[in-house]
Amino acid sequence: MTDPVEERSPYLNRELSWLDFNARVLALADDAATPLLERVKFLAIFSQNLDEFFQVRVAGLKDRVAAGVTRRSADGMSAGEQLDAIGARTAELVERADEIFLGPICTALAEEGIVFSTWDELDDDDREWATVEFRNRIFPVLTPLAVDPGHPFPYISSLSLNLGVIVRDPTTDQRRFARVKVPSLLPRFVVMPDGERFVPLEQVIAHHLDELFPGMEVLDHVAFRVTRNADLTVEEEEADDLLAAIEMELRRRRFGKAVRLQVEDDISAEALELIRDELELTDDDVTAHSAPLDLGGLFAVADVDRPDLKYPEFVPVTQHRLALTEDEEPPDIFAVMRDGDIMVHHPYDSFSTSVEEFIRQAARDPKVLTIKLTLYRTSGDSPIVAALIKAAEMGKQVVALVELKARFDEERNIEWARRLEQAGVHVVYGLVGLKTHTKTCLVVRDEGESVNRYCHIGTGNYNSKTARLYEDVGLLTADPDLGADLTQLFNYLTGYARDVHYAKLLVAPHTLRNGLVRFIRNERSAAPGTGHIIMKMNSLVDADMIDELYAASQDGVRIELIIRGISCIRPGVPGLSDNITVRSIVGRYLEHSRIYRFANGRGPGQELHFIGSADLMPRNLDRRVEAVVPVRSPELRVRMDEVLAVTLADDTLAWEQHDDRWTHVPRNGTVETHLEQQEHALKRASVGRR
Repeated sequence: MTDPVEERSPYLNRELSWLDFNARVLALADDAATPLLERVKFLAIFSQNLDEFFQVRVAGLKDRVAAGVTRRSADGMSAGEQLDAIGARTAELVERADEIFLGPICTALAEEGIVFSTWDELDDDDREWATVEFRNRIFPVLTPLAVDPGHPFPYISSLSLNLGVIVRDPTTDQRRFARVKVPSLLPRFVVMPDGERFVPLEQVIAHHLDELFPGMEVLDHVAFRVTRNADLTVEEEEADDLLAAIEMELRRRRFGKAVRLQVEDDISAEALELIRDELELTDDDVTAHSAPLDLGGLFAVADVDRPDLKYPEFVPVTQHRLALTEDEEPPDIFAVMRDGDIMVHHPYDSFSTSVEEFIRQAARDPKVLTIKLTLYRTSGDSPIVAALIKAAEMGKQVVALVELKARFDEERNIEWARRLEQAGVHVVYGLVGLKTHTKTCLVVRDEGESVNRYCHIGTGNYNSKTARLYEDVGLLTADPDLGADLTQLFNYLTGYARDVHYAKLLVAPHTLRNGLVRFIRNERSAAPGTGHIIMKMNSLVDADMIDELYAASQDGVRIELIIRGISCIRPGVPGLSDNITVRSIVGRYLEHSRIYRFANGRGPGQELHFIGSADLMPRNLDRRVEAVVPVRSPELRVRMDEVLAVTLADDTLAWEQHDDRWTHVPRNGTVETHLEQQEHALKRASVGRR
């Protein structure tokens, strides 16, 4: 008889694994140990995560079905089978999210004086105030759109909240449908005068529909929300101007095909059928909610000024070597880097006094000749972009590689690209067919006897806002080999090159895949019992890399994987992956760093650590430009081991994967990754360790 395990695919489905990750986010909203307003925030994150998932991943699967694509995913599922499985799993998660909001979260908030009220729960004075608020602030920006022979069904923009209204003309007795868009420029919840009660905006509008349709009888109303395909398709090889092509696709994105319809669970059959049919959707595309639609709007509630209901504030520290001098001035960062590499670990180490200070000093230093930097995502008030503009105005050669295809940041990046060009920065839009995902900066400085190069290579974007929320690591170094490697990389990105060689960097799509495979196989050939691999990343999807890890496990190599998001590997399966463990940390900070550790990387007992921008996904290894750098300093390798050891010891935030199931580790509360890393950062700042 065939072992049923042998009949299963050795890989898990990518989309279902992502839904498992979002379930772990939702679990934080359901966890009484999480501060209350943070629970509200995690519920909002869960909701927005799901929006993006449908806009891109579900939309892509629907496109494959429509095009008749029969190719199956690595786990053996067709696009249609994946959509069926996604629909069932999503329904479970959405139902649970609504229950969490309406039950424990609303109850706990009410106990703290923050109350979600329905219109029916308001007293007469409250309703009178809300009516005045409606007439003064809401009514003037509403636009009812009728649907009749002279008015076709209106275009419903993606992720907008709407009211569908059925009215009757008392003169003709005709029934008509109309749509009222709930303006996104208004707060998602109307805050009552006491500042402690919140009423969904659509309910306030719904109870004043007679003022929008005077003389008509309002028979029915329902809130609904549409999600559309938002994936960009740019034929780069045929585009004479990539910037113009991206702008055209952004305009088309607004009119992407509908992929999901969210409705209130008490919607009438008449309204549901009309809206669904007009959007050309099926019953399988409809999600019914018992809670208010678009819980992403809860971010406004999470921002309520109640620090007692949030995580205690942590102020990122400045490492001892980067601390202010006796004159209260930042040290000469180039001198500090010449004295030895600096490892920064955000958000625990300050991004402002390390990475931003490096670029600030480079911008104003008269000895600096050139600054080259990759911009994938940046903040709206980016000090780094301001520094690049200042450097260009001072006559330095400044090159910014702006990735126009950074999903959902395309418009912002186009705006930054134009501002940089106007200031005299050389702006490059990336390579045809490849996204530039590296997090790298190169500074060239004339120091008299020689021209020297200084580098930053990291795992996170040059974004001061996410640097306070995302866990990332970076290396500030004056290593000549790495300076030469980054010079080669930037020349490849801005010019023409095919045969590019790097002394130390592993770069995708050139050397990264083969380099990692070489190091994995090196552990297999090490002395018995010494092979050990630790990998920390956001996602593990690539089937070939998974096969390499399976083979290493079967050769006795101990493999510890720390994967925040998608994990398509099956750990702990007898005969396949006995020596593989997988855990995930989901908590206050978003685990974003990629760290790869090989116990015998440079020979027996000579471990090697890499950090960089790449996850183990086909897109990162084959279709993006990624940079992964070895950490050679013994002291910094100890730092890397500390980071990994804390994460592997966590018994508070951690989840463990067993084959295709995720379970929370037994909660002993002795180690919490984020609190432990905060303590380590404070100690480093006080004792002067690098």
